[in-house]
Amino acid sequence: MHIRRVSFDHPDAMKLNDQVQAEYAVRYGDDGDATPMAAADFDPPNGVYLIAYDEHGTPVASGGWRSQDSNGEGNLDGDAELKRMYVVDAMRGRGLARRVLAALEEDARAAGRHRMVLETGTKQPEAIALYTSSGYEPCAKFGYYRFHDASRCFAKRL
Repeated sequence: MHIRRVSFDHPDAMKLNDQVQAEYAVRYGDDGDATPMAAADFDPPNGVYLIAYDEHGTPVASGGWRSQDSNGEGNLDGDAELKRMYVVDAMRGRGLARRVLAALEEDARAAGRHRMVLETGTKQPEAIALYTSSGYEPCAKFGYYRFHDASRCFAKRL
């Protein structure tokens, strides 16, 4: 596996984003994650977007972080918000998400961010298991879905 930095509007990023959005729609019975995001949110040094490619050059996993500071949605100064963590179905269970997560944490730390935060949902138990086993702890809700019952927010000091 090879992890590359790409823009959030890179064709491979868009392809994986469409797949994760379709999965969210099935799990939650809606149109997917409606959190506002722009490609520029993930431009260094204020963020990064990563894609993992297999030995054939096929995109198989993705994730990004974007800078967040104190705002009306519950973020704190120095936050790095994790977004669009995804592994294609056929590649799950191989540790790809952990490798992408570790690379994102390292990059956010190097960029001077103090805390990695994320929002997931009750219908994503695999995600919750990944994050809690990686040192993330429940935190005050933040972001677009902070008032939704199914929303779960986690944080980890970097």
